[in-house]
Amino acid sequence: MREDNKNEVISKDLMTIPNAISFTRILLITPFVAFFIKEMYVAAAITVGISGLSDLFDGMIARKFNQESELGKVLDPLADKLTLIAVGICLIFIEPYVLPLMIIMVAKDVFMIIGGTIVINQGVIPPKASWYGKVSTFMFYISVAMVVLMAILGYKNETLTFTVLGVTAGMMIFSLINYAMIFFKIQKQLKSKADEKKPVQASITGQK
Repeated sequence: MREDNKNEVISKDLMTIPNAISFTRILLITPFVAFFIKEMYVAAAITVGISGLSDLFDGMIARKFNQESELGKVLDPLADKLTLIAVGICLIFIEPYVLPLMIIMVAKDVFMIIGGTIVINQGVIPPKASWYGKVSTFMFYISVAMVVLMAILGYKNETLTFTVLGVTAGMMIFSLINYAMIFFKIQKQLKSKADEKKPVQASITGQK
């Protein structure tokens, strides 16, 4: 009976609209890369635009219709990361200046994955994405749109490119520092709780 209920919950998670949107965003990565390779930049930009817009509706629908799920908590950020990585790698081929930004973004995401895994194993629920994380992601999309648009128009402006990518990189570094501070704060709190328990355990051991 319990097994049936478990299967039913998993089935409901898979059938929610937000999860279907997240799956679609992951699937859109393939046509985006194909369009980009064929230098169909307009189609590639439209594909990324659809993915970005669907990301906004994803969260809105989940909250409004109470369709938040454990699967969705994994799929949504996964779709974000995979899309950003695919877009970043493609852009490196037409605009090498994107490489440092990609390195920073990957470093931030790797730290967040490792940090999130550690705190989950410690029995702590990771905090939700903060405003600075969302802003850095939004700015990345803006940078991508600008680079793609410049490629479509055949327009070159290194000053503008450096400025936009630099501001985006700065926001990502700011986001990384804040997430690191949250991680170390959690570690400090856990250590304090562990230290508070030590005298009690020593006392009990002494009585024995």
